[in-house]
Amino acid sequence: MNKKDLHHFEERLIEERMKLLKELGYFEDKIFSESQRNAAGDLSAYSVHMADQASDAQEREKAYQMASVEGRLVYHIDEALARIKDGTYGCCSACGKRIKKPRLEVVPHARLCIKCKTAEENGDLEKDDE
Repeated sequence: MNKKDLHHFEERLIEERMKLLKELGYFEDKIFSESQRNAAGDLSAYSVHMADQASDAQEREKAYQMASVEGRLVYHIDEALARIKDGTYGCCSACGKRIKKPRLEVVPHARLCIKCKTAEENGDLEKDDE
């Protein structure tokens, strides 16, 4: 992969990372740091109806799950940026072959070629410590 392509993918990865970090900051500021009563909009000292509490808890759980997924994506982007620095970006970590540019355009943090990713999803490829 030439320097121009590497620079292009590095910029895309950094841009995606910044966007994800902003979203994670939103979750922390707006959802996770609010108390249960404040999140429900109830400032009284009386308890909230059980159904309202359950709905609020479900919304918080969904937010935690989304933040977890986005956190994992930030990790994969950081790993891809490290591969750019060490010169292994664009090489499949399983078979060592080049990952095709169209795949990297869609998934710039990809660490596996299509063939190996399909094998991993089918359980035919041993997963490393992800």
